[in-house]
Amino acid sequence: MAAAPPLPPLPPAENLSLAEGAYRRLRDAIVRGELPAGTKISERGLAPKLGISAQPVREALRRLEADGMVLTQPRSGTMVAEFGPARLAEMGRIRMALEGSAAALAAERADAALLAALEAQLTRMRAATAAEDTQTLAEANEHFHALIHHAAGNAFLLRSLTALRGYDHVNRLRALESTPKELPKALAEHEALARAIRQQNPELAEERMRAHVLRSLRAGGLLQQDKK
Repeated sequence: MAAAPPLPPLPPAENLSLAEGAYRRLRDAIVRGELPAGTKISERGLAPKLGISAQPVREALRRLEADGMVLTQPRSGTMVAEFGPARLAEMGRIRMALEGSAAALAAERADAALLAALEAQLTRMRAATAAEDTQTLAEANEHFHALIHHAAGNAFLLRSLTALRGYDHVNRLRALESTPKELPKALAEHEALARAIRQQNPELAEERMRAHVLRSLRAGGLLQQDKK
């Protein structure tokens, strides 16, 4: 079992809590392979590397476990979960079905507050796309989807999507960083999805969401194009 490699300490606060900062740093380290699958990690071992106390690291690890990015096993401790291409593709297909259902329900229940919140994230996406800022784009993308998940108003669906959040984050970065051409494509798909929700057309919203997730899996190299 691999030991955790060195990690740079957290930068000075950027309007984030220490727990949130630790969560993001560890999440990105897992996504980028700095903490490979099978790496054993602990709050006591990570805290000095990040330059913070154990408590915020403990909170971050709880969130990462809820996201499916780390696993805790009796007598083995906590370790980084497996995020191989086959696993990502499998979980991506499951997420595609759940995301489609969430979009349909959100379209049925859309109100002015949801539409305004979606538009705010689209504004962030447009600016990030123009600047080719994949980090900000990924964050706005994640918030956009989270708005739809909550708007669906179904507790079971929300729990299921939350359990896939780690896989979602990995897939999102793989797609966005695959090629500069991906950024405007992703933006156009989110704009089209928002229009379907604004029109309160659940069938169209579900269709567009499923197509968006499927194409992002292909863009990230996890699924092959259909053979004609």
